[in-house]
Amino acid sequence: MTDSKLDKLKSLLPENITEPKSHAEMMKHKRLTENAFPHVRMRRLRQNDAIRAMVQENHLQVSDLIYPIFVEENIDEPVAISTMPGVVRETEKTLVTKMKEVQDLGIPSVMLFGVSHHKDHTGSDSMDPNGLMARMIDRAKQAAPDVAITADLCFCEYTDHGHCGPIDARKDVDNDKTVENVAMQAVIAAEAGADMVAPSGMMDGQVSGIRHALDVTGFSHIPIMAYAAKFASVFYGPFRDAAGCSLGHNPDVPTHRKTYQMNPANAREAIRDALMDEQEGADILMVKPGMPYLDILAKLRQETDLPLAAYQISGEYAMIRLAAEAGALEYQSAMMESLMAFKRAGADMILTYSACDAARWLSK
Repeated sequence: MTDSKLDKLKSLLPENITEPKSHAEMMKHKRLTENAFPHVRMRRLRQNDAIRAMVQENHLQVSDLIYPIFVEENIDEPVAISTMPGVVRETEKTLVTKMKEVQDLGIPSVMLFGVSHHKDHTGSDSMDPNGLMARMIDRAKQAAPDVAITADLCFCEYTDHGHCGPIDARKDVDNDKTVENVAMQAVIAAEAGADMVAPSGMMDGQVSGIRHALDVTGFSHIPIMAYAAKFASVFYGPFRDAAGCSLGHNPDVPTHRKTYQMNPANAREAIRDALMDEQEGADILMVKPGMPYLDILAKLRQETDLPLAAYQISGEYAMIRLAAEAGALEYQSAMMESLMAFKRAGADMILTYSACDAARWLSK
């Protein structure tokens, strides 16, 4: 390179930089300098619907959606959830109708949460082939064979204390015993007809335990969607009401889940935890909650090639619905914007209580 060309290139650099770091950086700076306004006008590609559609970077489709469903045993009619407008606890009978609606809308998967009336210290009903979890999986699959049934694997809905596993002598959830139990729970779910299992308890080693149990019992084809980065969030509040797993009614157990769910302040730990699930055999990694943790989702997208899921949890859904009911915003526009945010951050699939609504909007 001649001295005259080098001097010209140096003149393009900021005054506080005397030498270019690399030829690539130097040429990038030159391009940006030479193509600045008014030659470049960003608004040119925003002029009408057709052009905006041509350059849109992310797209939301019905096939991106997973619909969470609550199923309560021993009730005759669906029960509305006051903190989640539009969401109910289905009966075991009305689950059939809901599943057919989901299938007709083209939603590819549901996640089932049981509201048990047979609670005990370990959540044993969820490990019973005739228990609520097995029954609702079987009924859902029979009603809508084309919909993938994702079984949430946890014990909080089935324990009398509301925690995600049996309590040990230290008044904490017994990690290793819970892993043993959730492995049995996974096999029960697979035998009942689940297409995928999703362990949500945030126990160390749970993915490895489930993978081994499924493999040795003839279910090596069943994928695991790991709740890989699940934070101890206040936004779960409405879910606790819906699933009947609120804490605080038992003075002998902690009133929080901070010893197993993640600290909302930690990002590096979240990535580390998620990548450990990948090493243990997870097929899909989930970030939960969704909107307050889009940074975690985006960081994880840079670290793994596995499909990623984001869960727009009950508190997020409730904020949008209740704000819309108060006239503060328009429900459809706000919800669709929030769902697109998950796609932009890197999600391949989104769990949302608005899935049926979003599927209808997208079909139009």
